[in-house]
Amino acid sequence: MKALVYKSTGSWYTIKTQTGELYNARIRGKLKIDTDISSTNPVTVGDEVEIDFEEGAEHSVIITGILPRKNYINRQSPSNRHHHHIIAANIDQAVLVCTLREPRTSRGFIDRFLVTTEAYHVPAVLVFNKCDLHREKEEMIFEEWREVYESIGYTVVLTSAEKNENTVAVRDLLKDKTSLISGHSGVGKSSLINIILPGFDLKTQKVSGWSGKGMHTTTFAEMFDLPFGGRIIDTPGIREFGLVDITRQELSHYFPEMRGLINECQFNNCLHTNEPGCAVKEAVAQGTIYEERYISYFNILESIEEKKF
Repeated sequence: MKALVYKSTGSWYTIKTQTGELYNARIRGKLKIDTDISSTNPVTVGDEVEIDFEEGAEHSVIITGILPRKNYINRQSPSNRHHHHIIAANIDQAVLVCTLREPRTSRGFIDRFLVTTEAYHVPAVLVFNKCDLHREKEEMIFEEWREVYESIGYTVVLTSAEKNENTVAVRDLLKDKTSLISGHSGVGKSSLINIILPGFDLKTQKVSGWSGKGMHTTTFAEMFDLPFGGRIIDTPGIREFGLVDITRQELSHYFPEMRGLINECQFNNCLHTNEPGCAVKEAVAQGTIYEERYISYFNILESIEEKKF
């Protein structure tokens, strides 16, 4: 029998069958996984799985295999930078909830997230929440950032869960899709979900006053059905976003504004740093690639360790 994984707590999984029944399930034995990746979590939210009922125990459900994934989002394990952790699988889009105040989401974090979604061929959407807290400074920053990200093809939405402003636009983006909802703790993911899912009461918590950082309210990734069609996957708040399986040579392929220029560089192995005849650096100098994005590219490039063979 086939089922869909709605929640993963590490050793137990909440699964829904094709006929709508919910069960708690566990893994027994070696799974047949159609993937080459090695991760800390062999089964993740969004996975389609094969299940069996344990003999003599009608409600004891065993996951016996994972069906091939159409995609997944992978990140560095928060506990071990040499291990991978699959955030979710089989998703139609990844929605990053950002804030410019309480807490502030950095450009570096946004760009790392976008690099990851590009690498795994998952469309990305940026939702800037807490616009009710914006002063003139934040309004100017938002307009600058929106211009940058929309110019390279990303959807950008400004909203306020607190004031219920422009939340219909977020709802429309989620309709009939399976969407990963991610972002720092404290940016208002749970507040947005509570508005989109009336009657739901996901825990929310205010930003820590002494640190200005969000406090975790979601412990495990969990998927919810939307009453108007589609599903959302709520994820634990992410403080950092460690990239995995991306080499220095590949990185520019995941910046859409650089991708079309790579073949115009003088050298095939150009990293777009100090090489002569670099089409990317020329585009930055001419203003057709935003300097802030190039700085993000350079910072990410510097953080990637060369693999030793």
